[in-house]
Amino acid sequence: MQELIYGLHDRPPVKESLFAGFQHLMAILVAIATPPLIISSALNFDASTTAFLVSMAFFASGIATFVQCRRVGPVGTGMLCIEGTSFSFIGPIITIGAIGGLPMIFGCCIMAALVEVVISRLLKYTRRIITPLVSGIVVTLIGLCLLKVGITACGGGAAARTDGTFGSLPHLALAGLVIVTILIFQCSGNRFLRMGSIFIGLVVGFVAACFMGMVNLDSVSSFGGVNIPVPLKYGLKFDISGIIALGLIFMITAIEAYGDITANSMISGEPVEGDIFIKRAQAGVLGDGCNSIMSGLLCAFPNSIFAQNNGMIQLTGVASRYVGYYVAGFLVLLGLFPAVGVAFSLIPTAVLGGATLLMFGTVAAAGVRIIASHDIDRKATLVIALSFATGLGVELQPEILSQLPETLRNIFASGITTGGLTAIVTNVVIRLKE
Repeated sequence: MQELIYGLHDRPPVKESLFAGFQHLMAILVAIATPPLIISSALNFDASTTAFLVSMAFFASGIATFVQCRRVGPVGTGMLCIEGTSFSFIGPIITIGAIGGLPMIFGCCIMAALVEVVISRLLKYTRRIITPLVSGIVVTLIGLCLLKVGITACGGGAAARTDGTFGSLPHLALAGLVIVTILIFQCSGNRFLRMGSIFIGLVVGFVAACFMGMVNLDSVSSFGGVNIPVPLKYGLKFDISGIIALGLIFMITAIEAYGDITANSMISGEPVEGDIFIKRAQAGVLGDGCNSIMSGLLCAFPNSIFAQNNGMIQLTGVASRYVGYYVAGFLVLLGLFPAVGVAFSLIPTAVLGGATLLMFGTVAAAGVRIIASHDIDRKATLVIALSFATGLGVELQPEILSQLPETLRNIFASGITTGGLTAIVTNVVIRLKE
């Protein structure tokens, strides 16, 4: 690891802080905007709703990042931890949205986030249940189950199904162009081009779509003005099956956050064990949960600590938490201006599909790496096999749940939930028999 230029409590000059903050912003910009875009496309929201959800994703991420970096009371790590909209929740949110729309999505997200709040107080115990093997299985399932969403977007999404153009050559060509562009820049020797490859791919795809006449400017009423956040704009509804499904993801997110905080502490030259570290980790996981509740109130989807920013700290040698204030400021400003959300909402579904297909594949690959880090003996093989069989099984054949009561059907409709619960229960049962 390179020597740090600025440590956790150092205050870099404004110019250097702005530059370091802007680099962090470029690493997360697309990742924050993508989940609301995917969810909006899957649920066929109109352009104005999509733009507002993207804007609120930036705004909520800015507040969440400030809380993590500043530490407000017992909430937040007090480190350079950047928060953003999490990909992990996309599958269950789409399922819930199809049942009860945005009110039910935000109601379930707010209630389920309490799971992570509770886990933050019981962190050392939950880590014995949600082991690296279980986490790896769930992360892999998240990526694999979302591939269906990504490939549907490549074909043009719900709108293309309606107008009969789904899977047409223009849609597939755009998705392919984005994928090829990202791969080219990923192979670049310049690390900044590699980090910006997804953003560049989307820009190239968007420009190509403009030339092909596939960008619909008629849906835009205005690029101007200021977005005033409206808490509970869409109201709240609650559904026990949706809360349970999202609660499982919050359990896994809590353990992932613990890992990200550990990596951040190590890179920042801070302790990774002892009382100071444990308090910091608990405060960070608590911050994740509280920030997700705040996000739901602001009509944004759940937030979590972004792992990619740990790599940025290592690249720049700047671990100062004060840089996080600048990142938070950038994100809040992006959320306040409707033009940002509108610009992202104009991206054709096929262009977004090319980028998300790679992203989801990367998520699945990350899960495989976590599993591979575990000693895969006969019992671990059984846990993996049964979890993938049930999780992918309900995704491939959802009719298998048709005879169950509605509440159970809604809980197990997501392969992530079904496979994740199977992994937790099977892993515990096998351990009890050891």
